[in-house]
Formats: sequence, C-alpha cells, structure tokens
Amino acid sequence: MIPEERLEQITQRFQYLEAAMADGVSGGEIAALAKEYSDLKPVVDQIMAWRQLVGDLAEAQAMLTDPDMKELAEEEIPDLQSRIPQAEHALQLALLPRDAADARPAMLEIRPGTGGDEAALFAGDLLRMYQRYSEARGWQFEIIEEQASDLGGIKEVVAHIKGDNVFARMKYESGVHRVQRVPETESGGRIHTSAATVAVLPEAVDVDIQVDANDIRIDTMRSSGAGGQHVNTTNSAVRITHLPTGLVVTSSEKSQHRNREIAMQVLKTRLYDLERQRIDSERSADRASQVGSGDRSERIRTYNFPQGRMTDHRINMTLYKLDQVMQGDLDEVIDALTADDQARLLAEMAQ
Repeated sequence: MIPEERLEQITQRFQYLEAAMADGVSGGEIAALAKEYSDLKPVVDQIMAWRQLVGDLAEAQAMLTDPDMKELAEEEIPDLQSRIPQAEHALQLALLPRDAADARPAMLEIRPGTGGDEAALFAGDLLRMYQRYSEARGWQFEIIEEQASDLGGIKEVVAHIKGDNVFARMKYESGVHRVQRVPETESGGRIHTSAATVAVLPEAVDVDIQVDANDIRIDTMRSSGAGGQHVNTTNSAVRITHLPTGLVVTSSEKSQHRNREIAMQVLKTRLYDLERQRIDSERSADRASQVGSGDRSERIRTYNFPQGRMTDHRINMTLYKLDQVMQGDLDEVIDALTADDQARLLAEMAQ
C-alpha cells in the first residue's frame, strides 16, 4: 500500500506549482516550475484516478445497507474491486524514480567486434535498424562520424538522435550484439558468429559537464573526402584529446568550426556517461541485473538468421520475426525490457 502521506505531499506540491505559475513568476523561474509541473502531472492524474476508484468503492459498500440501492451496489462492487489493483499498480509505476536523462537526446556509437569483415557488415545492419526505428518514432537521426569498411560495412559510426524520450527507449540497446548467419564472404555456406558493440549515451548539457580548456588538446587534420571535387584541401577535421581520461573524439565535417562544436559535444557526452557509470556502480555495486545500467561488456542479444529469431538474453525473450526487427520493429522487445526494469525497481522499493 502506498503511504497516503506521500501522495498528499505530491498533490500539495502540484497545487503549489499550479498556483505559482498562475500568479506569474520571472522568466528564469517559470521554466523550472513548468518542468516540475509537467513531471508531476501524470503522477497526480494517477493519484486522482486511484482515489476516485477507492472513493467509489466506499460509497458502493455503504449502499449495501440501503434496500433500494443494494442491487445496484452489488453490481458495481466487483468491477471496482477488480479495477483498484490495476490503478494502484499504475500509480506505483508513476511514482518510480525517473532517470534524469530519459527525456534527453542520445549519442549512438556502433563498432564491430569479433568477426572481421562480417562483424563490420553486421555493424552496418545495426545502424540501418536504428535509423529505421528512429524514423518510425519520428526522431531526427544524424550521422556525425562514420568510417566505412572495404566491403561496405562499418568500422565505426557515431550518430546523434533527437526526439521525445530518446534515451528512455534507446538505453537498453547498450551492449554486445551477436549475429549468427552465413556471411556474404563465406563461399562454403557455413554459419559464422560475429559481434558488434552498441553504446547509447545520454547527451550531456553544459550544466552536466564543464571541460577545462587546460585539460584538452585540439588537433586539426586534413579531412578524407570521397575524391574529385569533394576532396577537402584544408585542415578542417578536428581531433580533441581529453588529457585526464585519454578520451579521443574526432569530427570530419567540411566546416572546422562545426567540427569543433560536434567534437566537444561528443566529448562532453562521453564524460557524462563515465560519470553516470561511476555513480551507478557506487550505488548498485551488488546489482545482479545489468538492464538499464549501461553496461556494454556483456552479450545482450543474439540475431540468428537461419532460424529467423532474435533472443534478448537479459529477459530470456525470443521473437521469431527477425526480418521485422532488422527493419526497425523494436518496440516489442524495448517495451519488455522497460517492464522488466520497472519490476526490478518496484521490488527494490518494497524491500
């Protein structure tokens, strides 16, 4: 049972925010109040819905003593009793602590793992899968750094994804993705196992990470173009090295100014991710589940092409619709991962 005192604190805070915004506040303060108000509104809506059902049940039970109303009450009570647990569960989910980064854009990084050329080709397949998923959700997908392999695969790619709740949906994709199939490079028809690593990082903002100018080294390099008129003869590519951590980021757009901007954003995002992982490790050193923690060292998913199946090993979920998955149909597995993460959080709150 959810403590009534906690629910009352939330509703009183919501009413205060509503009144404060109605009275008018300064420009800087209104943004903070509006953000908190929008975060609390779905919680308060669930509180009101649950309270309404509990109140309706109490009224119906009171009507049992009235001969004229008893029959109606007996009809209503079973329905209300069945709906209240559902409303309470929805309220518990609404009260779960939210990842502050969930609503943010994300940086997606894909690199081939074991498997040589086939791993690079699979990395390219994953890139197209996430592009299609982003298109289906109406997100903006921009590739900001890409190195292609000789056979048309991907050596490394960094993409920027913008839209509603990007990190909340994409964060479960971080990890080692394994593929089992007959490679295009295999003449004997044998099934090979290869892998690619996916990292999804919440985009950092300036208030998260401040980078000291003395901690970075910026080098300019000649960009490698596509040949012909596209060859860039100026030193426009930018490489930034973060000296304390050794992190290195590059950007190779045509504009050197734009490259500095992109490289600094990627650097801040990676530093922010390192800090999030450090905090998460300190807080959850003994946590068995890696769902939602951003751990990228373990195999999370297998794509088996001969059998047409995709298996997510974190939740033991297997879907026999690999073609649709590779076309970006990821909602079913992401919804299941989200539900599993919520169940874990609910169990932790109950302890």
